[in-house]
Amino acid sequence: MTFRDLHHAATPLVLPNAWDVPSALAFAEAGFPAIGTTSFGVASSIGRPDGGRSTKDANLALARALSTLEAYVSVDIEDGYADDPAEVAAYVANLGVAGINIEDSTGEALISPARHAAKVAAIKDRCPALFVNARVDTFWLGQHRETTLDRALSYVEAGADGVFVPGATDPGVLRELASAIPVPVNVLANPALSLVELAELGVRRVSTGSLPYRAAVHAATEAATAVRDGGAIPAAASYSDLQARLVRYSGR
Repeated sequence: MTFRDLHHAATPLVLPNAWDVPSALAFAEAGFPAIGTTSFGVASSIGRPDGGRSTKDANLALARALSTLEAYVSVDIEDGYADDPAEVAAYVANLGVAGINIEDSTGEALISPARHAAKVAAIKDRCPALFVNARVDTFWLGQHRETTLDRALSYVEAGADGVFVPGATDPGVLRELASAIPVPVNVLANPALSLVELAELGVRRVSTGSLPYRAAVHAATEAATAVRDGGAIPAAASYSDLQARLVRYSGR
């Protein structure tokens, strides 16, 4: 199946979000056919806060490092790291991935939908086969939620292949958006809604976002604390398994 096909299966595509090579390899070995990246995890890994276009170089390097993965890769490129659509499209063309996620906000503020649509159109003109997931940040930022559908439709008209609405969790809202948007709708994982329930609402893709990264940091702290305090050591992958995975990867 192509990356596009994965958005039309019986249940929504679950896209785990990696922040480095080992996390991506782990997701691939767990059987995920497609893997995304998390801008928060990538930024945090280089000691920077999320946003502020801090992941531009790191994401380009990560995309190239993951090019040999036996899974489709979609990169979270924040707002495209530039205001100029042509500059954004040139950056995307160098990624060599199956898809990207690009958000319609900069510096925690929504940008005009026309400007974001121009970025989407420029990317599709430069990379027509790329799956462009246009992110609508109205719910995520709590700004102008009433414009969500209009923004989404303008991005679809510009060529977006999917629409991501992080922060939208109300079943009624999700059903309304999924029924009105003619491309696959993507949401963040929500413990209150199962994949089956999300499928019934019309959702076609579910991203884990920064959850795996945050869980990994939490688990690492628990392991170190357990050693210090004499607690139970949490479960962990073996050194030999991780080493063997990296040996296979480096030999490609």
